[in-house]
Amino acid sequence: MNPGIEYRIKAAELFALASQDHYRALRIQFEHLARAYLRLAEQADRNSQLDLAYETPPTTALRAQRGTPPYLA
Repeated sequence: MNPGIEYRIKAAELFALASQDHYRALRIQFEHLARAYLRLAEQADRNSQLDLAYETPPTTALRAQRGTPPYLA
């Protein structure tokens, strides 16, 4: 499942918990946490549109072969 959708589901669950809680402090904390999950969902949506490839940095042995000093790598 798409991570953005999973975060939105979790946010909805937390908003539901907030609406059911009688203690104001807990209700506020649930709402803050739910909003954080909504921000994560937005970030996940933005990240899903990126086309990035991670390339593992060369090992020390490869840097030595290339003549690159370790402090410059």
